[in-house]
Amino acid sequence: MSASDDAKPATGRDAPWPTPAAAHSMPLYEVVKRQITEAILSGRWPAGTVLPSEIALGEQFGVATGTVRRALLDLTNDGLLSRRRKTGTVVTGRTPQHSLALLLKYFRLHRADGALTTAESRPLSVQVGSPTPAEAEALHLGEADNVLRIDRVRCVDGKPVMHDRFVMDAARFPGLSRPAEDLPNLLYAHIAETYGVRISAVREQLSAQLADETIARALELPPNAPVLVIEEMAYDQTNTPTIFAIHHADTTSHRYVNEVQ
Repeated sequence: MSASDDAKPATGRDAPWPTPAAAHSMPLYEVVKRQITEAILSGRWPAGTVLPSEIALGEQFGVATGTVRRALLDLTNDGLLSRRRKTGTVVTGRTPQHSLALLLKYFRLHRADGALTTAESRPLSVQVGSPTPAEAEALHLGEADNVLRIDRVRCVDGKPVMHDRFVMDAARFPGLSRPAEDLPNLLYAHIAETYGVRISAVREQLSAQLADETIARALELPPNAPVLVIEEMAYDQTNTPTIFAIHHADTTSHRYVNEVQ
């Protein structure tokens, strides 16, 4: 989806600019990138919006113009922004390239018309138990090992559209065995900050299945409704299989989008 020719100016009140110090050790240009990206993906700055000037953004963030310029360049390379000679910097409305950082942070289902959307995570359960043969093979575990299973649903406009199951070695992440309502929203970011385990590669396989009773109930679908299945294997910085995830998605009104450039 391309930006409209009728570009709309953004105003400072449209975006919740943070205090840069709140980002701790994060580079300031990353703070700017993150907040602009959130404003775009949340719909605060829809396609066709013209961003304030680099000077104005720098004043709003309390950072140097060069910091803003680097953030805008990165977001242009990611496909979220377009630089126009006479107009300025414009929100494209395109799906962002799925670099690993975007893949791990942002929702990958978009509306059927191509519009970006955001999702709210709702935790369902946390369980510790013996691995299934498939889980043991994926995570290179033995019969005596236990796995941690985290189930949640993601909702758009209050309707569940994706069921997530994350499976990992329970011994490696002991602190994650907690009540479901206490789970962090950004799981991959949490294990990086808490355990020093950084996801460096992700492999996905897509298929289609009929929803079983558990998935149909979680997604509020009729029995045996067709769903998209995303089987995901995430590897850490040592190339060790770390998180085995299976996502079931209702694509009645949404599409899985992964743009590669």
